[in-house]
Amino acid sequence: MRRLFALVSGLFLWLGFTLPASADVAGLVPCGESAAFQARAANAINAQAAARFDFYGSSGVLCGTDGLPHLIVDGDLGHLGEFAIPSIMFLYIAGWIGWAGRSYLIASRKNKNPEQNEIFIDVGLAITCSLAGATWPLAAFGAFASGSMMESDDKITVSPR
Repeated sequence: MRRLFALVSGLFLWLGFTLPASADVAGLVPCGESAAFQARAANAINAQAAARFDFYGSSGVLCGTDGLPHLIVDGDLGHLGEFAIPSIMFLYIAGWIGWAGRSYLIASRKNKNPEQNEIFIDVGLAITCSLAGATWPLAAFGAFASGSMMESDDKITVSPR
């Protein structure tokens, strides 16, 4: 029952069952139409900054009265690339790193002196675990579904009370 609850809770968090915010966007306007943004763009110092201002001016990003682009996180699919896609990529990369480290520690247990692998990194094993970590969402779901991700209660130490 606890696994089912954990799975359902995880799905609700993953899919984000919340209502989108239904407010205006705080007086923001497209950067291409913002006078303050155009003034900042006119004062761009080098070509790299000018290219960045040109990108923001034509990308549909909204600017405030300060002339700076603002990220909108309100559930509108028009602003999906501003926050949701970078957030998903961050979570994927963080999960990849965590799963690779977990896999490395589990694989290190098989050596006769596993503590040494935490001090002196086995590069071959670390590369193998890192490459295999790319599929971490599938591996995590498989480990969760099979029960190998969970430990039984009798193997968990509890301090005396």
